[in-house]
Amino acid sequence: MPQTKRTVKGVLGGLLGLVGLSAVAGVLATAAVTPAIAIAGVTGSQALSIFDELPNSLTPGTPMEPTVFYGTGENGKPFQLAKFYDQNRVPVTFEQVSPLLYDAILSSEDKNFYSHGGVNLGATASALLDYVKGTSSRGASTISQQFVKNVLIQECEKDASPSDENYQEKLTACWTEATQASGAEGIERKLQEMRYAIQIEKDYSKNDILLGYLNIANFGGQTYGIEAASNYYFGTTAAKLNLNQAATLAGIVQNPNRFRIDKKDGSWTKNGEPSNSEADGYADTKFRRDYVLNRMRIDGKITQEQYDATIAEPITPKITPTTQGCAAAGDQAYFCQYVKSIVESDKAFGETRADRLETLRRGGLQIYTSLDMRVQRPGVEAMRARAPQYVDGHNFGTSGVTLQVDTGRVLAIVQNTKFKESSNANKAKGETGLVYAADKAHGDSAGMPVGSTYKVFTLIDWLEKGHSVNEIVNGNTRLFKSFTQCGDPFTNNSMVYNFNMQRGFTGSVREFTKRSLNTGFLAMASQLDLCDINKVAQRMGVHYGDGGDITKDGLAPNDPYPSVLGSKYIAPIQMAGVYATIANKGVYCTPKAIDKIVGTDGKEMKVPESSCSQVITPEVAATTAYALQGVMVNGGTGTAGNPFDGTPLIGKTGTHQEWATSMVESSTKTATYVYAGRMEGNEDFSLSRTWINGTQLNQVRFYVAKALQGAANQAYGGDRFPEPDRNLTRQVLKDLPDVVGKSVEEATSILQGAGFSVQVGDPVDSTVGAGLIAEQTPGAGRVPGGTTVTIVPSTGKSPETAVPNVTGAKYAQAKNALEKSGFAVSGEGCSGGDTVTGQNPGGDSTAAPGATITLTCAKEED
Repeated sequence: MPQTKRTVKGVLGGLLGLVGLSAVAGVLATAAVTPAIAIAGVTGSQALSIFDELPNSLTPGTPMEPTVFYGTGENGKPFQLAKFYDQNRVPVTFEQVSPLLYDAILSSEDKNFYSHGGVNLGATASALLDYVKGTSSRGASTISQQFVKNVLIQECEKDASPSDENYQEKLTACWTEATQASGAEGIERKLQEMRYAIQIEKDYSKNDILLGYLNIANFGGQTYGIEAASNYYFGTTAAKLNLNQAATLAGIVQNPNRFRIDKKDGSWTKNGEPSNSEADGYADTKFRRDYVLNRMRIDGKITQEQYDATIAEPITPKITPTTQGCAAAGDQAYFCQYVKSIVESDKAFGETRADRLETLRRGGLQIYTSLDMRVQRPGVEAMRARAPQYVDGHNFGTSGVTLQVDTGRVLAIVQNTKFKESSNANKAKGETGLVYAADKAHGDSAGMPVGSTYKVFTLIDWLEKGHSVNEIVNGNTRLFKSFTQCGDPFTNNSMVYNFNMQRGFTGSVREFTKRSLNTGFLAMASQLDLCDINKVAQRMGVHYGDGGDITKDGLAPNDPYPSVLGSKYIAPIQMAGVYATIANKGVYCTPKAIDKIVGTDGKEMKVPESSCSQVITPEVAATTAYALQGVMVNGGTGTAGNPFDGTPLIGKTGTHQEWATSMVESSTKTATYVYAGRMEGNEDFSLSRTWINGTQLNQVRFYVAKALQGAANQAYGGDRFPEPDRNLTRQVLKDLPDVVGKSVEEATSILQGAGFSVQVGDPVDSTVGAGLIAEQTPGAGRVPGGTTVTIVPSTGKSPETAVPNVTGAKYAQAKNALEKSGFAVSGEGCSGGDTVTGQNPGGDSTAAPGATITLTCAKEED
């Protein structure tokens, strides 16, 4: 059994009491090399000098260890998400290894480990003779020397990067240099190994050296350390190894790639034939195992009965592979891939990409991510139920992401496809390693057309310019010709229509937002500068999916529609961040997916930098939220995505042509963005006309968004949004000019110049000259801005008026009434007291002003 307190000072005993450690080193060196130097023609004093000149300090560094990602389960506890490694190693403490394994290693490798001073003089001398002769490569090393050898191999391997073209050759060279040198090089290597071993025994306890050896040693392939070997070969832990398993692993470590038992067709070739295979019962490994068992029996570590029983047992591996990489994360693979991209790109993990890759696969970091399964799981379930993995003939994809608004923490990333990183991924069948929710730098995706979710930047710029959400604007369908871009005017000649060809209308900006009216937002944009709209987006953390500057519209420099209606390709995670900013009172937080990093020393390390900053005023944010709340209720376009759990929400829908849809929504705590549509290509693809498993594809966004946001609401809650700013919700009245008597052209110019829309009515008869405005509705005065004014031109004809009915009246009275109405009177033979018996034109008919009304009378009787 291993000793628990014994150190190098104790085992050197009386020898250290007589001479100092350096003297012991000289004695050991001289004794060990004497037979060899006799052959080589080197004197003893020369050998001692060579020994003394060798480096005497070796500080074992941290062995290469896997980096592990963790998420947070629904129970609030961390769980392993994925592991990355060049060497699969799980370090253990001394107490976590079965005593049977210690006994097996010591009996077969170094039975005097606890009594020697780091070297075995007799065996070393024999090995040195072999090196001089070039007849053998046997190590004859103590456990201490083997530990030193593995440390040196490990340090050499650290200089080899997986990205190197000759990576495997470099690894092989490291092993060869440390184990197979002969002649003079072999002597020097052995002497150096001895010198380091002596120093190691001075600095570390025997138990530390033994455990260090078992944690660093290779057990075949990428399996390093006794715990990983126990897991991989037998599906158990180092603490639970039985005698057969312990003896087998103790045998494997002597020549790992020859004795490994995971190659059913043989671990190596002997005389052209596979050897050590399942068919021969892993004969080479069994031979070595039996040797270990025999040494344990001779040393009294096991009884004869134990020996007999175990010798009779076959070697029965239970290979339990450890899947490395994000594929092991299952439905969370795309979240894992997003975090992996951060490790590979952020300088917190290394100055160069090669350094960062090395950290990922060798650094032994424990990276605790922001993944929250309380949100992720319902999103995954909705994705499985509603979004097909693929649609034949189309590159269909769906992605959802949820953020915490006041920190930028990424809580969930879900995707409809099957994760597959390799180059042979079948896109047509929904296999990909791209993270659709992220941009090129964090998922190798180029973003999605965000559609009308981009309208929010026009709304924010509108408010920042002092406009009101209750301002009335003419959003009627028409050609919007005049825009301003970066201070310069230009004329647009492209017609745009509203979704489903709905008619535009004159209304408030708030109503435009609720109904996502394209023509309404174009009318707003025509009063703004398109460049300012894009600058708002940039300020809120938005760039193109490929990393390009969002203020430089590469699609169509003189086309207002990408800047207003959103045909730009942007990552969903960025658009989620935009609406999170609005919900967070105008404070934008950069996305972050790593909460904590723990190094191999157990200490926390600095996480990648993230920041939060005020990018729009709280007043503008509150008023924007006020408008966006209408989207989610009472017939707003986002109503179908509302979980209606009592949590106040803001939101916006987006549609790009027939093949791209999106839904974004946010509470005051969490924000969610979901995209569903074509991922690439130009084929005709109508989501509204495609049904899969009972779900219309243009509705997928609502189901997934509702599931994610609903789960986030349950986990994180949500408060009422702040009240909107009074000034930004004011009723805006403007002075309406009087244009009666003006020409149609002049009247139109005056009204449009004052910010009103103009509609020309049918001409009417009027005393005003022909072609001039006879009437306007509403009349001049204070009216809501954007009001449509109807102007009516004159025909140039005087309008007829009603002729009063004067029959039966006295002539004098009848004449007076007709003249007051603007008519002339002819009453030949009539006098003042006569009674009118007839009139032409008759009463209640019409006649032109000034027309003569002829009256007939009956004489007044005396």
